[in-house]
Amino acid sequence: MNDRPEETPVSEPAAAPAPEDVLIIVPVRNMVLFPGVVLPVAIGRERSIAGAQEALRARRKVGFLLQLESETENPGPEELHKVGTMASIVRYVTGQDGTHHLICQGEQRFTVLDYVSTDPFLVARVETHEDPVTVPPEIEARSVALRERAIEAVELLPQAPAELANAIRGIEAAGALADVVASFMDVKPAEKQELLATFDLKQRLDRVLELLGQRIEVLRLSRDIDTKTREALEERQKEAILRERLRQIRKELGEDEEGPAELAELEESVAKAGMPQEVEEHARRELARLKRMPEAAGEYSMARTYLDWLVAMPWSKLDTEHLDIERARKVLDEDHYGLEKVKKRILEFLAVRKLNPEGRSPILCFVGPPGVGKTSLGQSIARALGLKFQRVSLGGVHDEAEIRGHRRTYIGSLPGNVVQAIRKAGTRNPVLMLDEVDKLSASIQGDPSSALLEVLDPEQNNTFRDNYLGVPFDLSKVLFIGTANVLDAIPVPLRDRMEIIHLTGYTEEEKLEIAKRYLVTRQLAANGLKPGQAQLADEVLRRIIADYTREAGVRSLERQVGAVLRNIAVTIAAGEAASVTVSPEDLTRILGAPRFENEVALRTSVPGVATGLAWTPVGGDILFVESSRVPGSGKLILTGQLGEVMKESAQAAVTLVKAQAESLGLDPALLEKSDLHVHVPAGAIPKDGPSAGVAIFTSLASLLTNRTVANDVAMTGEISLRGLVLPVGGIKEKTVAAARAGIRTVILPARNRRDFEEIPESVRNALEFVWVEKVEEALARALKETPARRAAA
Repeated sequence: MNDRPEETPVSEPAAAPAPEDVLIIVPVRNMVLFPGVVLPVAIGRERSIAGAQEALRARRKVGFLLQLESETENPGPEELHKVGTMASIVRYVTGQDGTHHLICQGEQRFTVLDYVSTDPFLVARVETHEDPVTVPPEIEARSVALRERAIEAVELLPQAPAELANAIRGIEAAGALADVVASFMDVKPAEKQELLATFDLKQRLDRVLELLGQRIEVLRLSRDIDTKTREALEERQKEAILRERLRQIRKELGEDEEGPAELAELEESVAKAGMPQEVEEHARRELARLKRMPEAAGEYSMARTYLDWLVAMPWSKLDTEHLDIERARKVLDEDHYGLEKVKKRILEFLAVRKLNPEGRSPILCFVGPPGVGKTSLGQSIARALGLKFQRVSLGGVHDEAEIRGHRRTYIGSLPGNVVQAIRKAGTRNPVLMLDEVDKLSASIQGDPSSALLEVLDPEQNNTFRDNYLGVPFDLSKVLFIGTANVLDAIPVPLRDRMEIIHLTGYTEEEKLEIAKRYLVTRQLAANGLKPGQAQLADEVLRRIIADYTREAGVRSLERQVGAVLRNIAVTIAAGEAASVTVSPEDLTRILGAPRFENEVALRTSVPGVATGLAWTPVGGDILFVESSRVPGSGKLILTGQLGEVMKESAQAAVTLVKAQAESLGLDPALLEKSDLHVHVPAGAIPKDGPSAGVAIFTSLASLLTNRTVANDVAMTGEISLRGLVLPVGGIKEKTVAAARAGIRTVILPARNRRDFEEIPESVRNALEFVWVEKVEEALARALKETPARRAAA
């Protein structure tokens, strides 16, 4: 039996010749034949077979047209593209299974003009198209570029025959090159049909170059991926072989077969870590899981790091506390000048700890302006107790995981800052300072201040569970100390767990002593000077404090002292002098003109100006209230960026002035025809609060009665519509600021006498205190008796 397919010869007798512009049309699916390309075409529909056989019998050419829709079984003229390829049938093959195959060679493009017949096969009258014989340089340039890109694409193909590249090099005609490349590109039939229908050679070359560039990029990426995949597989196979060999070598040497020797060391470390029973059982389970895990596994390093953290934690290590009260008092006095009440409270805390070692320690929180020594007090407590000191900065922390730790499911996860600080301290009872507690902020990552509640609660922190460790850790032996600048910024539940100790700003005398005892010595060492090479007299330090710094703490003072000593260092390093003594007159040359001056007398020399006392997050300060009257309709104008509460205080003061117009000797009609303007200078700084009520009332009374306010008097207090002076806060800070600014008399609410003991003794000696219950008493002390002279018109 002969299984070979039957070949229909092409040398049969010719039929009557047909017109050259009439072609037998064969519809095709999903393929496009280009001129100059030989392709096999499978046909199976009756009309296609009849047309192909007729073309073969009559030795006629055949036209191939792509169907618009590949699903159409018997497409008519309207369901075919208009542009196709005229081809010669080189061979006709009929298979044993009844399939018909044509080997065709494309010759030229054509466009269907109209159809002559549709039965038994499609016959159409067509117009052929030829590419130009001569091409301009721009076409030639594109042809050269296309040839190079086509050869590059062939080289990227995994199993491309070498003859293909040689064939591409041998094509000289630009149109033929574009058709051959387009024929072999892996693009959709619709895109090939678009190229076939592009008669303009330049446009066709550009489009083929664009499509070929995209295919080249895909081939490059595919080759890179294959290369990397092959290399990764080879590396893993190599690693697996080496590990197996290493395991066999260790087995022959009699080493531990369950895992590397380092795991045995880790197991020994777990046994020696002194963990509680529950934690140790958990650690051993994790270690057993680690032994069963291949080192190449991605989770291996995470599990190993976790066990390292468990081993490194000081589960049972406690440092010995040195609870010597006299030694602690000496250490506190060495490290800090003043702060007597704070030192007293710290000594009380140490005494209770000595008498009741097992009692719960209070959690202290130092609240005060910057630069007054809050952080250094924590270091002094640690030195007095002989304990390790660690500091956790909470400023700007907005992620709860910074306190509780990250869960181990995340790559790069770590314990929280509290656990990290304890590990760094290496003991279970360090002094842990939580710096800037008031700077915590909530976000979408949680509220870190809420996470601190468990840390600072003695009822809960003995079983504190960090998310990373996943086991309870006892924090009850840790001495927590918090610091903050503003108490109101600390959430109430967190504030309730801490004992608040207020630190106020330093007086001028305290700053002088601090500079002499600590700052000058520290800056001498920082600038490479010996004590005998620079002398700063007390008067020089006083001038720096009064004229160049105005702060609650001493940080700016230390910077100015450092600037003076750096100037001396230049003189000594240049060999101009062996030692330098700085006089007050030298400060202008070294530090520039004084930054601050006593402007109280200048700004209270006219009626309508009163000096008030204010509290700020960085300590107390003085402020000036200025009033002015202009013709108008009784309106009140407020400026100086005042808050709502302060605006209401000003309105209350105006109402009180109008109510007391008769006792002040004022004409009520004058107030109805005048606008009052109250301004608080330093308008760029927001101001709020009720404590400026007395100062605003005094300023208005001074303006309307034409009597100036004494230039050495400052005041604070809230007023009521009945003329009462109500108590306010921050008395200590305000009086310290008054003494620093050169004030001699302060007018305070009588109900604030309870705060008198908190005022530093040096301030009490420097100021005269006037306690008032009504605004009339404040006016009697603040206003001068003689009306001020009005300027001549």
